[in-house]
Amino acid sequence: MADFPTTARVVIIGGGVVGVSTLYHLARAGWTDCVLLEKNELTAGSTWHAAGNCPNFSNSWAVMNMQRYGLEMYRSLGEAVGYPINYHVTGALRLAHSRERMQEFEHVASMARAQGLGMEMCTPAELKEHNPFIELHDLAGGLWDPLDGDIDPAQLTQALAKGAREAGGQIHRFTPATGIDRDGDEWIVHTEKGDIRCEKVVNAAGYYAQRVGEWFRPHGGRRVPAVVMSHQYFLTEEIPELAAWTAEKGHKMPMVRDVDSSYYLRQDKNGLNLGPYERNCKAHWITPDDPMPEDFSFQLYPDDLDRLEWYIEDAMARMPLLGQSGVGRVINGPIPYAPDGLPMLGPMAGVPNAFEAHSFTFGIAQGGGAGKVMAEWIMAGETEWDMWDVDPRRFTAHADHDFTLAKALETYGHEYAMHFPHHAWPAGRDKKLSPLHDRLRDAGGQMGAYNGWERANWFAKPGDDTSDAATQTWDREGPWAVRVREEVAAVRDHVGVLDLPGFSRFALAGPGAAEWLLGRIAGALPKVGRMTLGYFPDSRGRVLTEMSILRHAEDDFTLITAAPAQWHDFELLRDALPKGGAISLTDQTGQVSTLILCGPKSRALLAPLAPDADLALPWLSHQKASVQGKPALLARVSFAGELGWEIHAAPSDMPAIYDAVIAGGAVPFGMFALNSMRLEKGYRTWKGDLSQEYTLLEAGLDRFIRLEKPQAFPGKAALVAERAAGPQRRFVTLVVEGNPQDAPAMATLRLKGRVVGEVTSGGYGYRVDASIALGVVQAEAAVAGTDLTVEIFGQSYRATVQPDAPLWDSENTRIRAQEV
Repeated sequence: MADFPTTARVVIIGGGVVGVSTLYHLARAGWTDCVLLEKNELTAGSTWHAAGNCPNFSNSWAVMNMQRYGLEMYRSLGEAVGYPINYHVTGALRLAHSRERMQEFEHVASMARAQGLGMEMCTPAELKEHNPFIELHDLAGGLWDPLDGDIDPAQLTQALAKGAREAGGQIHRFTPATGIDRDGDEWIVHTEKGDIRCEKVVNAAGYYAQRVGEWFRPHGGRRVPAVVMSHQYFLTEEIPELAAWTAEKGHKMPMVRDVDSSYYLRQDKNGLNLGPYERNCKAHWITPDDPMPEDFSFQLYPDDLDRLEWYIEDAMARMPLLGQSGVGRVINGPIPYAPDGLPMLGPMAGVPNAFEAHSFTFGIAQGGGAGKVMAEWIMAGETEWDMWDVDPRRFTAHADHDFTLAKALETYGHEYAMHFPHHAWPAGRDKKLSPLHDRLRDAGGQMGAYNGWERANWFAKPGDDTSDAATQTWDREGPWAVRVREEVAAVRDHVGVLDLPGFSRFALAGPGAAEWLLGRIAGALPKVGRMTLGYFPDSRGRVLTEMSILRHAEDDFTLITAAPAQWHDFELLRDALPKGGAISLTDQTGQVSTLILCGPKSRALLAPLAPDADLALPWLSHQKASVQGKPALLARVSFAGELGWEIHAAPSDMPAIYDAVIAGGAVPFGMFALNSMRLEKGYRTWKGDLSQEYTLLEAGLDRFIRLEKPQAFPGKAALVAERAAGPQRRFVTLVVEGNPQDAPAMATLRLKGRVVGEVTSGGYGYRVDASIALGVVQAEAAVAGTDLTVEIFGQSYRATVQPDAPLWDSENTRIRAQEV
C-alpha cells in the first residue's frame, strides 16, 4: 500500500465500479498521480447487488456507446489484468404484449444491427425456443439479444482496481472523504488520514452523491438532483428442474425481461432472481423522519414483499418454475435515480475542475464506458462521444427536491416504458411558467416541458380526445394531427403566435468581446443591428453548440440558445473568457420572454402595435421598439420559415403584448407545428441534428464557416483538413413515402441494403404534405435524387435525398418579404 498522499492530480471520491473504472482509464492513459478514496471495501453499484446486467440497449447515443464499449472491454478485461471474472453471456429475451411494443423492439433491433449487434425479432414460438420455461399467453412476440448476460460485480471491480494499481493509480480503502475546501485553483479533500491537494475532483459517491455534493455548494454547486430508491428483488432456493437443464445445456438460462409487466427474471446459480420495477415504488431518506445514515454500506432496508405481490404472481404465471421453490433471500437495497433515470456524468454545474459520476441505475452495464468518458472529460475537457444525455447540466434550477422526487418515482415505476413522440409525462410539471400560461391552457393548450418551461405543444378544441391513452402510439395520426395541420395553415396563410418562454440568453460585452467571439465560433460576426447563427466547434471541428448572435454595438452582443442548453452553453462561454474581467458575461434567461409572430399578415398585424418600429428592416435585423406600449426587442427572424418577428420583452409585459396580438387576429400555435415547419426548412435542432457526433461540415453548416479568417478558433485545423480531403459524411433532407409513422431519431438509413447513415430527426411537413427526415449519411449517398431506404419500426420505406435547399420556399422569398 502506497504512503498516504498529500497531493494528487485528481481525487475520485467513491469506490464503486464507475469510480474505479475512471481511475483505471486515467492511469492507463498515463495520468498516474490520481487517487481514489473508498470509505469501505471496493464495491460495484452497491454491496447488496448480486450481479449486473450487461448490456441494456437505449435510444441514446451516449448510453449506447457506453454500454457497447463496456461490453467489449469486459470480454478481455480479466485476461488483460490477470484477474478472473465470472462473465456469463446468457442472452436475453424482452417480451412484448402489444403491437406498439413490437414496433419499439423493431426500432431497437434496427439500431443494434447497424452497430453490429445481432439482435433479432422473435415470434412467440421462437421465444420458447430460446427459453423453454416461459409461457406464451398474451404475448405478441419479443426481442432476442444474444450478448446480454450477467457479471460478478465484485470480481469486475477488483479487476479494474488491479489494472489501475498496476498502471500507477492509487486506491485508499477505508478512507472516507469528510469534506472539501478551495485554495486558489486547488481543491483540498479532507480525510481522517489527512488532506490531499489536487487539481480536479470527482464525485463518484453512488447513493451518497447528494451528501458529497453539498460540500461543493459554497463553491458554486447545487443540490444534486438525485433520489435514492428502494430496489427490491428476491432469490429463490435451488430449482431441481433448472439445475438439470443447466447441466444438460452447459449454460445458464437466458434472462427474461417482461418490460410491459415491468420486471426482469434471470438465473442465479440454480435458482431464479426476480427484480420488479413496481409502480407503487418507494424512495428513502427524503424526509426528516427517515434521514440518510452515516454508513449504509453493508445494510439493507426491511423486506416489503407486499409491494411486489402483483409482479410475483405475474412472473409465476409467465415462468411457473418460479413457484416451484421457496424464497431463499430477499434483497431490498438503495439504488440512485436522477429525474430521468440516466446517470450524472460530466462537469459539475457551476464548479470549476469538479466532475460528477454517479446516479447509475445500471452501473455494471455502463461502468466501463463511463470510466472512459470521465477520464476524457478530466484529461481533455471533451469526450469522444456526444454525452449530453447524461451531462449533469441537463437539469437546471427547476430540478429542486420536489421535482427530483416526483420524476424519480415516475421513472422508476416506468423503467421499461415506451416514450411515444406525442406523449407528455405528467410528474414534476409546472416548474417554470410563462406569464401567459393560464391563457394558453384556457385556449386548449396541451402542454409539454422544455427544461422545466411549460410550452404548448398543440391546441385542442372542444370534443378533442386529450387523454393520456390517445398518445400511446407511434403513429403520426392522432387527435393532435388535424389541429397541428390547422395551426400550420394559419401561419402559412395568415399569422400565428407562439409563446416561447425559456430561451437561454446571455449578454456578452466589453472591450475585445468581438475579437474574442471570433476566436470561439467558426464563422463571421454580424454587423451592428444584425444577427446571425454562430457555431462553436470542439477541437475536432464537431458541433458543440449553436447560438443566435445579436450585435448591438461593436463589442456588445446578446447570445440566444436553446432552453436546455442554459448551463451547458453559459459554462462553455464562461470557461473560455480571458482573465482580467474586461469582457462581462451575464445570464439574462429569466429576465426576458419571447413571442414568435409569423405569417404573411404578421407585418400588417404588428404595425399598429409597434408604431415606432421600422418593419421594413430586412431579414436578420433587430431593433428596439415599443409593442403595445411595452419596451421590446424585435428580431426579424422566423424558425417557421415565414415572414415574422421574435418579440423579446420582460415577462411582466408579455400579457399585454400577447392580448393585443390575439385581438389582432393571430392564431395560437404550438411546438408540434413549429417542429413541422422547421423540418420543411431544414433547420437543425440542438442535440438532435446538431451534436458532437458530427463535424460542422458533416452537419451541412458550410455557409457558417470562415476558414480564411485569421482567428484560430477551436477545431479550425481539423476543419481545414476535412475540407481538403472532403467530408466523409453529409447532412441530407429526405422525403419518405408511405410511412404511417414518421422516422424516429437514430432510424437506420441504407443504400442498396448497406448501412450508410442515420436519421437525426423526423416529422410531417404539412405545407409540403410529406413525411420528412433529416439525417447524416456517407458522402456517396448524399447526392440529390438518390433513393435510400429508412427503417421505421420494422418496415422499410423509400427515402429520397432532396436538393440542398429548403423543401418549403427554397429561395426564402417568403421570409425575406418586404411587402405583402
